[in-house]
Amino acid sequence: MVLNKVKTVKQLKRIIVDLKQRGKRVVFTNGCFDILHSGHIKVFSQAKSKGDVLIVGLNSDKSIKKIKGNNRPILNEIVRKTILNAICYIDYIVLFDSPTPYQLIRSLRPTYLVKGGDWGSDDIVGSEFVEKIFRVKLEKGCSTTLIIKEVLSRYA
Repeated sequence: MVLNKVKTVKQLKRIIVDLKQRGKRVVFTNGCFDILHSGHIKVFSQAKSKGDVLIVGLNSDKSIKKIKGNNRPILNEIVRKTILNAICYIDYIVLFDSPTPYQLIRSLRPTYLVKGGDWGSDDIVGSEFVEKIFRVKLEKGCSTTLIIKEVLSRYA
């Protein structure tokens, strides 16, 4: 049986306070995770290795439409939450509606922030609320956009 890792911001704030009081390092990463691929798993694995607890901020359907347009997401937030809930590296999941996780990171104040290597240092929001940022080198050819393009080229 898989536990429900999805929490509200209010729940996570209490959890994080308790974790930090016990000397635990809380790691945060975020994304759309629309069509999950090995690059995402690599980010989760490396993010988890940086601390004791991994929280994943998941863009809501509403925020993905703002960022990527009306054709996205491919998989809705219920499906994406269900998939993330089954990944062993992830301890908690929190859904957010804004285009960036700035307010979420500001509210949660994790110890560390992990982003993909495609993010420049100046583009990583919320860095002022964490002790350190880690960037994970991307896997060549691994992206949701490339997967969508490949499917369209083969089947459209």
